[in-house]
Amino acid sequence: MVGGALPRLEDLPDPRGKRVLLRADFNVPLSDGRVVDDMRIRAALPTIEWLQTAGATVTACTHLGRPKGHVDPKYDLGPVRGLLGSLAPGLELMDNLRFDPGEESNDPEFVRKLVEGHDLFVNDAFGAAHRAHASVVGPPLHLPSAAGRLLAKEAEVLGGLLDSPRRPFVAVVGGAKVSDKLGVLRALLSKVDRLVVGGAMCFTFLAAKGHGVGESLFEPDQISECRSLLDGDTPIDLPSDLMGLGPGGEVRGLGRSVPEGWKGLDIGPGSAAEFADVIADAGTVLWNGPMGMFEDPRFEAGTRAIAEAVAATRAFTVVGGGDSAAAMAQFGLDNEVDHLSTGGGASLELIEHGDLPGLKALRESPANR
Repeated sequence: MVGGALPRLEDLPDPRGKRVLLRADFNVPLSDGRVVDDMRIRAALPTIEWLQTAGATVTACTHLGRPKGHVDPKYDLGPVRGLLGSLAPGLELMDNLRFDPGEESNDPEFVRKLVEGHDLFVNDAFGAAHRAHASVVGPPLHLPSAAGRLLAKEAEVLGGLLDSPRRPFVAVVGGAKVSDKLGVLRALLSKVDRLVVGGAMCFTFLAAKGHGVGESLFEPDQISECRSLLDGDTPIDLPSDLMGLGPGGEVRGLGRSVPEGWKGLDIGPGSAAEFADVIADAGTVLWNGPMGMFEDPRFEAGTRAIAEAVAATRAFTVVGGGDSAAAMAQFGLDNEVDHLSTGGGASLELIEHGDLPGLKALRESPANR
């Protein structure tokens, strides 16, 4: 495993009669005082049930949104607490961690408050494992610590992608900006056999090859970086056609070059078919980032085609990132993936750096020795 083996639940001292602090990732969407998507909450249930069955009293802590270190009713955990009351009876839930500025600044005094009265620590928040925040890296300094079921599975699967993927290994990457994913693109190109690029970031690559991009989102300051990546040894597949939006609201297919006044918002049907063929022939597929503005039905076809190809392939499939996961769910294919990662940013940083602060803190916990 990348970075070394993590301590597991079974490695903890006997939890019977102990108080366990659980760092969970209940950063879920809310609307009108209700949880809109409970996937992250349900993902933590196996860890909670294991601890409670073992006789532990479990107190969970989580962040929600970005309240910037002060109490904000918009990010109150009441709806999450209410849902947990039915899904995990007996579980206590602290207030939003980010109501205190000590969380994001990793204040040792805030860490001491968190661990006070607890005997053991379990981190099951993969989506926050790339943050060196107090609740992520602090408790392992004080308490015997372990990875929960979800965190351990994420690290195992994503570590396996880097250590020993089934070949050919294909990465499909979308999203808006090359600059946001430059590090992970470089890391992937050293690991994969083929890189497929879609989404708005493809326009910076296309511009690097001399194609017009019209009014499409692209980053002129990243063109030289894209040229460097394209000149490398690993093949990079770019769209051969696009779907565009014209100045009068007209939607039509385009070639690889986008005319002035037009904006590319999806890959075209030819590209979708070509990318699907690459996915069908793969041994391992990692998908992160949509192929276009799939929230708009006029520009969902490219992302749908990739989602269907990922669902249909015999390859081992991993989908990471909130938008890609949302697309799989939107098209009713979220159960057709071998691993649906709960942490977009964390999964990319693990691929890029080979480790995360939250994983390192568990492995190096002095209280485990």
